[in-house]
Amino acid sequence: MPRESKRAKRERTLAIIERLKGMYPDSKCSLDFENPLQLLVATVLSAQTTDAAVNRATPALFARFRTAADYAAATQEEMERYVASLGFFRSKSRSLIGLGRALVERHGGEVPVDLEALTQLPGVGRKTANVLLGVGFGIAEGVVVDTHVKRIAFRWGLTREEAPEKIEQDLIPLVPPEERVHFTHMTFDHGRAVCTARRPYCERCALAELCPTAPAAYRGQA
Repeated sequence: MPRESKRAKRERTLAIIERLKGMYPDSKCSLDFENPLQLLVATVLSAQTTDAAVNRATPALFARFRTAADYAAATQEEMERYVASLGFFRSKSRSLIGLGRALVERHGGEVPVDLEALTQLPGVGRKTANVLLGVGFGIAEGVVVDTHVKRIAFRWGLTREEAPEKIEQDLIPLVPPEERVHFTHMTFDHGRAVCTARRPYCERCALAELCPTAPAAYRGQA
């Protein structure tokens, strides 16, 4: 990748964001939820599982478990019945029960609006906490780094890191706070539609001229 000043990289990132807005104007969180607790539960369940699969499992789950106390009182056997269709359902069942107990014991049954408090809950890492704060409460302290963001941020030359936490630290100064939630959703959509894991379809990418890893022919440098 060519050398680039911090200012130039930030300006290019802003240009990428504006181009993404035109490409994916309706991007949003693909998990179905009605309140912060449901979003938190759905995000915990989405680890190593598609959002579509989570959305198929959660209607019955949410109908049965409406409060943190409901999750806290569940047995492992009962919880497994509701999430058995998802990958790692046994460990996720344990996490949901532990999550309910922690919310009841530490936060009066409410979902905390605090990054550190969230990451101390069972099954909740920084990615999940950022999703909850950004989507559930409109607080963008950080940037959600999922597999799509990780792959595409590297292809866009916005990071050289491999660890999600370090990638996030590279993205935070580049993506304005008011754009961070939407940035993740748009990048996710771009990763599914164009810049796929199998290969990037640079020949039909409207961002090619802004992407240092796109072939020169698609960056107008042929």
